[in-house]
Amino acid sequence: MPQYFPPQPGGNTTTLDITAAAVIKNSPGRVYVVSVLSLGTAVGAIFDSASTSGNTVANQIGVIPEAVGTYYFYGIPTATGIVVTPPTTSTISVSWS
Repeated sequence: MPQYFPPQPGGNTTTLDITAAAVIKNSPGRVYVVSVLSLGTAVGAIFDSASTSGNTVANQIGVIPEAVGTYYFYGIPTATGIVVTPPTTSTISVSWS
């Protein structure tokens, strides 16, 4: 009888070394994990958008804490795109699809 491993949820793409607002994907996608690699001074955010300008709480889908750590977003979907704004003075990495 074959042994199957259950699929591991997570993104199939990773964007590293993000230090400023960035368009991660300009079409619908999913956000899985954000790793904060260096301590920030204010929280960051994830937006359902295809542009780094004009983002407000109306299209915000998540908050990125300023503390160093790994934060799970469990494949939260976006309809337009994925834009991340890292915590001020911080560096982050994002796993997405």
